[in-house]
Amino acid sequence: MIAQHSGPCSFLRENMRNTVSPMSEQDPVTGFAVAVVREEGKWRCTAMESSALTELDEAITELRKIRSTGAVFGLLDVDDQFFLVLRPGPGGVQLLLSDAAAALDYDIAADALDLLRVEPPADDDDDEVWPEGALDILADIGLPAPELQVIVGEVDLYPDEQLQMIAQRCGFADEFGALLDTIDSVTQ
Repeated sequence: MIAQHSGPCSFLRENMRNTVSPMSEQDPVTGFAVAVVREEGKWRCTAMESSALTELDEAITELRKIRSTGAVFGLLDVDDQFFLVLRPGPGGVQLLLSDAAAALDYDIAADALDLLRVEPPADDDDDEVWPEGALDILADIGLPAPELQVIVGEVDLYPDEQLQMIAQRCGFADEFGALLDTIDSVTQ
């Protein structure tokens, strides 16, 4: 599903990665945001600004600024609770939210559902995990929708492990892992 947008390895969970401005004073948001580019058959992963973890518009704008003739997309692990895959294109933004129930607690997830024009789940549905958005978002680069559905459905895995599986399946696991190792070493 393409939404129209008008506005601009084992990882160390014990160490807070990219702590960003809190949604509330008590709850800082941790995680990582990675821009992935494939150009001329080569993968490149770069860290995005930490504000991408709390502001959907910021993440989309940052990805749109990347100039490439190949694929450009973002992988966001928000608070080790859920992940987002964002892929801006000429016709709008494709996105996948790994757990729609995250919209009950995280503004960026609620904004993703707004962009998809999907109602947030009821408070009593927050125990169920289900994705919303384009499961075929990475089909053209080697990850068909049914396989992405299986990865998203692995509820025993943390989001960074799910994103590592996505990177492995698409062919950029080495670049992704090296960047996350750099992010981990900087925040230690």
